[in-house]
Amino acid sequence: MTRLTGAVAAAVLACSLALTAGVATAAPPGTPAPGASATVAQPVRPAALPAPTGPHAVGSTVLPLVDRSRTDPWVPTADGRALMVTLHYPAARSGGGHPAPYATREEARLLAEQLGPGVSGDVLARTRTHSRAGVRPAPGRHPLVLLSPGFSVSRWTLTSLAEDLASRGYVVASVDHAYESYGISLPGGRTLTCVACTALDEGGVHGSVVTTTRAADMRYVLDRLVGPRSVWRHADVIDARRIGMAGHSIGGASAATAMVADRRIDAGINMDGSFWEDLPAEGLRGRPFIMLGTHDEMHLPGGIDTSWDRSWSALDGWKRWITLAGSDHFSFSDGPVISRHFGLPEPQLPADRAVALTRTYVSAFFDRHLRGLSRPVLDGPTEADPEAHFQNR
Repeated sequence: MTRLTGAVAAAVLACSLALTAGVATAAPPGTPAPGASATVAQPVRPAALPAPTGPHAVGSTVLPLVDRSRTDPWVPTADGRALMVTLHYPAARSGGGHPAPYATREEARLLAEQLGPGVSGDVLARTRTHSRAGVRPAPGRHPLVLLSPGFSVSRWTLTSLAEDLASRGYVVASVDHAYESYGISLPGGRTLTCVACTALDEGGVHGSVVTTTRAADMRYVLDRLVGPRSVWRHADVIDARRIGMAGHSIGGASAATAMVADRRIDAGINMDGSFWEDLPAEGLRGRPFIMLGTHDEMHLPGGIDTSWDRSWSALDGWKRWITLAGSDHFSFSDGPVISRHFGLPEPQLPADRAVALTRTYVSAFFDRHLRGLSRPVLDGPTEADPEAHFQNR
């Protein structure tokens, strides 16, 4: 198993390299993580993601993009900056099309190798989703939400959240960033591996290179989705006046960086990621932002991750700092579902609650700030969600 060393060990708050140790918990900087047990029996049947909670059926399509106006920071000899985008969207009706895959076999195999001998890449790839490819979007104009995954993991680790948002009426673009995941499958059978992992771990590269690059990635994705010549033939269902972004780990930090760089992004969420860049003096120019994290020494006020205190003070619009008791670094992704299915160590917060809470607060935030809907769950603690603690309200 790969161990956390050097810069990556110090940056475990923001980098999902903790997953390589086969655990669901993000350890404090410098803490060695135990390997997954080799005695765990491999399940034969695939897991199923929790069903979406919204009224719409969910459609899905994959868009390969290449930005040839930029040099890839990790592989300068590459032919531009490659991005893989999965769109989830409210579908016109249920049925039709064909079930959307969770991940390619090669992507799943490469991640499974990091999770340990108790995880089958073939079973992981066959995780059952709730979206269908080849179906038409529901009529109307829908807000757009961008999703960016944690460092070293792929966009499909946010599928449960993406499908739920789509079922509630959002178009969701989940983005894989070239050379920042253990495996990203491109058209034609080529797979990109995590060159950036070595750069951060052994090369001393600062995490701000990742967040700045991802901000540029998201700008390009927006240009290609809502620009004058969209790459998606159904782009007319996207309401370009209502755009949000959320991310997990360093993807969450990238949401703030992307908002600074691109005024089109109206609202943002950082799910348990350390901020690699301080916000400018003008903050986010009044735009709303949520910090959603673990209820522990990392992301409580005055915690080990001091970037949260600094960023909280710099946020100048509507804001919330919410921590979830019993959660760990991967509770905000599909990690709990994967860990439960393969018998990996799990946090105190059960997988179903982790998924439900993440969906509740993410969707409520975008409902309020992209749709203008009242969402009292954002006003403070509730009896229904006792795990949620509001900090510095």
